[in-house]
Order: sequence, then structure tokens, then C-alpha cells
Amino acid sequence: MHPIQHFKTVHEHRKLVRGYCFKLGLYRQGLMHDLSKYSPVEFWRGARYYQGNRSPNNREREIYGRSIAWLHHKGRNKHHFEYWIDYILNEDGSVGFGGNRMPKEYIAEMFCDRVSASRTYLGKEYTDASPYEYYVKGTGTRVGQVIHPETAAELEKMLKVLKDEGEEAAISYIRKWLGKKP
Repeated sequence: MHPIQHFKTVHEHRKLVRGYCFKLGLYRQGLMHDLSKYSPVEFWRGARYYQGNRSPNNREREIYGRSIAWLHHKGRNKHHFEYWIDYILNEDGSVGFGGNRMPKEYIAEMFCDRVSASRTYLGKEYTDASPYEYYVKGTGTRVGQVIHPETAAELEKMLKVLKDEGEEAAISYIRKWLGKKP
């Protein structure tokens, strides 16, 4: 059980996300980001499965085949594409199950979240390519099958700009995409 280390990790991650969100003009989202991580169901599981170099949800998932903390988290935080998975109406009128298109401001927050998580868990090993590489690694799995294609394309473009042109260019690109002044 590592409650202090887990608290510090959550706090550091939120601080980084807040900084990125503020640069994008997403002030409320920066302040509200991941507050559910302090709820008992998420916090105490995070402390129990804390490892310091990856999400404790992954460890809980390895042990039990699911993560109660993650199920709670993704159902309360709109910056996760999993929040937007629901029944969808297909073009032929049938009902399916899949990802709905996310609003722009949550896609931008998802970018901030992924960059900040990479920075938090990778530490000195972080490069501007890290979030993109992690994303690409996940697109060959079922993740690529449930995230809405337009949402995926927009997130991938943001991460690619970060990888190829750096953080300042990525922030500028996203601000313009959001319709914010440079």
C-alpha cells in the first residue's frame, strides 16, 4: 500500500494536465481534470496497486481481469474516449455498439492527459514522440475498433504534430483547431 506515493503521482499528473489545459484556454477542464482520482474507489485501489512507472489500473486488471477503479474513472471523465462508448445508430438503421464522436474540447484534454501521463510515468525517458508511440501501440488492439474514427484521426494528428514538430507547435496547432487565438 503506497498512499503517499500514489497521491504525489496523481497530484503531479493533474498539475501537468492543468498547465497544458491552461495553455489551450481550457481553464475549467484544467481545474476539474481527474478529480475522481481522489474518490475512495479510485484512490485506495490506486494506492494498493501503485508501482510508480505505470497506471495502477493495469496491475489491478492483471490480477482480477478488470479494474474497478478504471470503470469508475472512465465513467466520470469525458476526456476518455471510453466515456463516449454507447449504442449507436448505423447508417442502415440498425443499432450497434461503438464510440461516439467526442467534442473538440475533450479531445484536446485527452491530448493533455496522454502527454502528462507519459511525462509522469516515463520521467527522464520521456520524449515528444512517447505519447504518439504509446497511442500507435494501442491502435492495433480493440482500442482502434471502439474509438470513433474522426476522434482517433484528430487525436493522432495532435500527437503527430507533437512528435514531429515539438510541444510549442502542437499547442499552437490545437489552439487553432479549437478556434482560440494563438
